[in-house]
Amino acid sequence: MKEYHAHDIRNISLLGGSGSGKTTLAESMLFESGVIKRRGTIQQGNTVSDYFPVEKEYGYSVFSTVLSIEWLNKKLNIIDCPGSDDFVGGTVTSLNVTDLGLIIVNAQQGVEVGTQNHFRIADNLKKPVIFAINQIDHEKADFERALESIKEVYGAKAIELQYPLVSGPGFNAMIDVLKMKMYKWKAEGGAPEITDIPAAELDKAQSLRDALIEAAAENDETLLDKYLEAGTLDEAEMYDGIRKGLISCGMYPVVCVCGGKDMGVHRLMQLLGEIAPAADEVAKPLTEDGKEVPMDDKGATSLYIFKTSVEPHIGDVQYFRVMNGIVHNGDDLQNVSRNTKERISQLYQTAGTARSQVDSLCAGDIGCTVKLKDTRTGNTLNGKDCDYSFPAIQYPAPKYRRAIKPLTESDAEKLSSLLTRMHEEDPTWIIEQSKELKQTIIHGQGEWHLRTLKWRLENNDKMMVEFLEPRIPYRETITKAARADYRHKKQSGGAGQFGEVHLIVEPIQEGVPMKEVYKFNNQEFKVQARAVDTVDLEWGGKLEMVNSIVGGAIDARFMPAIMKGLMDRMEQGPLTGSYARDVRVIVYDGKMHPVDSNEISFRIAARMAFAEAFRNAGPKVLEPIYDIEVLTPGDKMGDVMSDLQGRRAIIMGMESQKGQECLKAKIPLKEVSSYSTTLSSLTGGRASFSLKPAGYELVPSDIQDALIKAHEAEKEE
Repeated sequence: MKEYHAHDIRNISLLGGSGSGKTTLAESMLFESGVIKRRGTIQQGNTVSDYFPVEKEYGYSVFSTVLSIEWLNKKLNIIDCPGSDDFVGGTVTSLNVTDLGLIIVNAQQGVEVGTQNHFRIADNLKKPVIFAINQIDHEKADFERALESIKEVYGAKAIELQYPLVSGPGFNAMIDVLKMKMYKWKAEGGAPEITDIPAAELDKAQSLRDALIEAAAENDETLLDKYLEAGTLDEAEMYDGIRKGLISCGMYPVVCVCGGKDMGVHRLMQLLGEIAPAADEVAKPLTEDGKEVPMDDKGATSLYIFKTSVEPHIGDVQYFRVMNGIVHNGDDLQNVSRNTKERISQLYQTAGTARSQVDSLCAGDIGCTVKLKDTRTGNTLNGKDCDYSFPAIQYPAPKYRRAIKPLTESDAEKLSSLLTRMHEEDPTWIIEQSKELKQTIIHGQGEWHLRTLKWRLENNDKMMVEFLEPRIPYRETITKAARADYRHKKQSGGAGQFGEVHLIVEPIQEGVPMKEVYKFNNQEFKVQARAVDTVDLEWGGKLEMVNSIVGGAIDARFMPAIMKGLMDRMEQGPLTGSYARDVRVIVYDGKMHPVDSNEISFRIAARMAFAEAFRNAGPKVLEPIYDIEVLTPGDKMGDVMSDLQGRRAIIMGMESQKGQECLKAKIPLKEVSSYSTTLSSLTGGRASFSLKPAGYELVPSDIQDALIKAHEAEKEE
């Protein structure tokens, strides 16, 4: 392969919902370019993109696949992304390192939730978008309806470049209004016959061409002046105007294609070479400190590692984009993320498992390497005298969680190592070793996401595991003030143990200061803060210890031990054993012994006094609450809302978002456990949702009683 420079490189993410035909289209693109000699199918499990065993087993894409194609003196780096929302990590990664999203729309369904999810990611990253309506030969295909759904959701920016003469099994011809030609295929596809547009279609084609010329001219002042003067633009000028419109996200060209029969694929690739932005035409990448990187072959070499794949007989394969300069075989680079050195021993361009070695790759290009010693996904590798460091990719918050454990306890350490490796391959698999819950928690984007992880562990690594319902990280707090004291006394010959602590507990409330007088059982206790020690708890909330000792009843040297005793109980609340939070403890009195008092005595005394006071202070259990946003078709809104209300959710509002309804609510984490599966069932897979933590709130009394009983039973066992 020859060396391609940024102006001749097109980096494209192949996007779209499940079933839109991305992988089949990718096969036809590889076939057209000569990378493969025969097109594979998903049914036969022999496509270039879906080459992992789990993808062949389930028949859908799990990981994104880099496909490098040489085409008409340009290089197209196409990343085929999974369609399911469960595997959104591949889409997010891809759009962070490419310059265009080619969104495939199913001609049967039109704009779906998967379409909108992928568009939203591209839009947030300010990436240009082209829509390709695919599978036009399907018996239920309706191009006009699919096109209308695009225009309804994305407005006047959606501009037709092509349209079919008919949709459905009879599809064999399309009109290209850029070329003003008709492309016609035999029933089995293959090379088209290019002819003049039939007279019956000329008016429609000319009308669409005029709209396209006007849209293209609006993106460049020079083109606009020519259009206003001459009333038209030539083909090259139209390409230029469309490309500039894409770069500014001012237009979304719409094309049509039939990937399964290789109809329109050759022309689509021609268009991508002409209108897709070149690597040096888009916004320059920014470093962590906001510095622009020029994308210059002559600059210092810098690579960003965006993906790691673990493959049989090879090991780790690292995929990267060249952010600046040129990388060569044998280059020694500095990993600035880990402060280690790496040698690039082999450089490849790739199409699935097929890799061809190259001598160098220039700024803007995408490639892969192997056998790096200490480089991870998200790391930056730099050449000499280069200090670039690129920010980590931000992924959506997880939506599904399960506890995981090996069937054989002795495999726990091996499982931990395997999970760490799998997180490298897919950063949206998040592993949490929860000291609080005493479980290993796997967080992911949905049930299928985690089921895929389990399949790989059991079939690839022969590690048998089970999923369990994860425990909920409840919290405990108090609702009123209470007092208690405890004397710890132990004598066993020689020096003994003695410590006595008197304390008051009360809830910490924002803006409510500590009182000077407390009253319990008609007895007043006057307190004065001599020192305040506030701890911001790592699990949320605060512990505030107030030293109100007078007359030296407890020596100051024992106060740290008292704090340790309080923290012991904060880490294991008396109601359910959960962490406690937002408690003020006023230590106002106590006693010491000149010989027997020591730190352990006061630690025990504080712990016991605190536990008793906590139980008498109106203790309550708090549960984690999440903000949830559900994007659903309008006809399913009632079902979705009813289900949420049945899960103790509080509806906060509704709004329309580009053809879908967005339902916002607050929901307890306990009720989210199986929500992704239920939502898919309720809406036929047409809805999606997102979650983010919103805080803690009191659980209903019946649930609190059940939790306390369960904790007591567990302690007895």
